Amino acid sequence: MRILVVGNGAREDALVWRLSQSASCEAIFCTPGNAGTSTRGENWSIAATDSRKIVERAKAEKIDLVVIGPETAIAAGVGDKLREAGLSVFGPNRSGGRLESSKIFAKRFMERHGIPTARGRAVHSLDQALKTLDDWRGGVVIKADGLAAGKGVVVTEDIDSARAVLRDWYENKRIPGGGVDVLLEEKLVGREISVFAIADGRAMIPFAAACDYKRAGDGDTGPNTGGMGAYSPPLGFPSEYMDVVRERIIAPTLRGLLAEGESYIGILYCGLMWTAAGPSVIEFNARFGDPETQVLMPRIGGDFARLLKSAADGAIEIDVAPFSSDACVGVTLASVDYPRASSPVGGLPAVFTLDDGSVAFWGGSTRTGDTVDAAGGRVLTVCGRGADHHTARERAYAAIEALKRQFPRGVKLAYRSDIAALDIPASA
Repeated sequence: MRILVVGNGAREDALVWRLSQSASCEAIFCTPGNAGTSTRGENWSIAATDSRKIVERAKAEKIDLVVIGPETAIAAGVGDKLREAGLSVFGPNRSGGRLESSKIFAKRFMERHGIPTARGRAVHSLDQALKTLDDWRGGVVIKADGLAAGKGVVVTEDIDSARAVLRDWYENKRIPGGGVDVLLEEKLVGREISVFAIADGRAMIPFAAACDYKRAGDGDTGPNTGGMGAYSPPLGFPSEYMDVVRERIIAPTLRGLLAEGESYIGILYCGLMWTAAGPSVIEFNARFGDPETQVLMPRIGGDFARLLKSAADGAIEIDVAPFSSDACVGVTLASVDYPRASSPVGGLPAVFTLDDGSVAFWGGSTRTGDTVDAAGGRVLTVCGRGADHHTARERAYAAIEALKRQFPRGVKLAYRSDIAALDIPASA
């Protein structure tokens, strides 16, 4: 197969890395790609949202499978245009992507179809938001309705803090992603887990799970980010957690999509809070997560490309790409001002020397000769794989220390030191 991956982040670098190792992969391309994907295949200089140019080039290159990475491409209808042109696509159409592109649409969808989720209320002005909080009890999760690159959620502990955020957003026109629509949700208590389901338009099958870290600082402090690290498989959840998620979340979601005439093809990311009552949906994403993808890809064996192609063609062959029992831990290295800003970082080495059992995936970046210029924000995800979580974690942080010795003088990147530092018995 000749495969195209759309996007330019660490998620896409990880996808290209794994897909290129598939027995059925003849050639691989990425658009616009980054410094990592350029070493694994061929980059195209086409924006991820430019459906017309992507279709033209994909047809000219005789692409057999297109894998859509970022939510911006899904919301722009790239999958719709590719399918209209007769191409095989792994990734939903724009309508299915509304589960991610509109928090309010997703909340109403879950309410219609009995999918467990936090109590929520959509508001469209500051006055309405403040009035809603008059009789609110407990913490408030404030979500911008549209796409906000992982920065559209603020978790507040009390009503006064929530009011302050809402005044800032509305009075200063700072609602992430623009617009005036905001979702207010009750704050749930529990542990977070990300479960991925793979769908072929008729079936939806639990595929993989991971735990990610959204806060910028150690101990889950600081602002929310797009994700500062992840590990897989999850620990500390009931042994039957995937069966519970299948029954309570994935099955009613599929029934709801089919009832509303939606043929959903691709990955459905279920961001869950595991409460005393079981799983409750925090958010849906309509694609592979970042940084979760970076810790899933090193665990996948077999022919991953064939798996995605089978789903794209309407008949999932789930057994062709089994998961290893090994653990993988990924740590995100970001510019020191992230997420407040995303200052570029230049002059990084294009080729790293890492020990076996570790791999690094580039975020938004370009390669010139022997150096890489990164756009800033989340620059690298460094992953370690091992027979258990402890070994994988040690390898990830050892790889970071090795990378730091190879950085130019004066270059500093920020990262959390507590990814997968779990207070869980070894027998769990």
